[in-house]
Amino acid sequence: MLEIKNLHVKLEDEDKVILKGMNLTVETGKVHAIMGPNGSGKSTMSYVLSGRDGYEVTEGSATLQGQELLDLDPEARAAAGLFLAFQYPVEIPGVGNMTFLRTALNAQRKVRGEDELSAGEFLKLVREKAKALKIDAEMLKRPVNVGFSGGEKKRNEILQMAMLEPKMCILDETDSGLDVDAMRLVSDGVNALRSPDRSFLVITHYQRLLDHIKPDVVHIMADGRILQTGGPELALEVEKNGYADILAAHGLTEAK
Repeated sequence: MLEIKNLHVKLEDEDKVILKGMNLTVETGKVHAIMGPNGSGKSTMSYVLSGRDGYEVTEGSATLQGQELLDLDPEARAAAGLFLAFQYPVEIPGVGNMTFLRTALNAQRKVRGEDELSAGEFLKLVREKAKALKIDAEMLKRPVNVGFSGGEKKRNEILQMAMLEPKMCILDETDSGLDVDAMRLVSDGVNALRSPDRSFLVITHYQRLLDHIKPDVVHIMADGRILQTGGPELALEVEKNGYADILAAHGLTEAK
């Protein structure tokens, strides 16, 4: 599904290298988790994949279902099936949730050569998705994320994911700022979208999210690269012992 090979990335303005030869393969239908100390490059990786400005790829590649992502505009990457759930979802005053969702969905359908949904077709679909994810219909009537709690913002992104039906979903610290109940609701929404033809990459600091979203594979990242890969037990090890031993095994004392 997603394959990153020898990816090197630096900040455009500061000439600071962030990713230093990152390699990662996420298979179709699998859930991979990336953990690591602050400054390891986890969020930078998600931003580069989605096409955010401010980063320069100096070497390497990133493909989604065999298509090179780094050659595409952000809109084309989304249409190709990439979705990024932000750590801090932005508010969009004056733009209704329904209008935003319908515009985004039809824009992607148009790029893929599919017919746009009529107002009636869209309304039926969004109500079905919201009901399945246990999202209050009142949320659909409000401006995008305006006045939403942290949990509501994250659940709104899960609804966007459900509507757009991406192939590759990247969750950048989705658990950030959530209490236990909100995290469980968000996790339930993610789990409802798991399928044999959809993959997830979950970026997190904490095992607690992985108690709810069970990963198939766990990666430890530091100093701009993947240091160690294992099963769910690797996350439990980090929760118990921290990153010190893993970093020391690679000649590191802290994330650079």
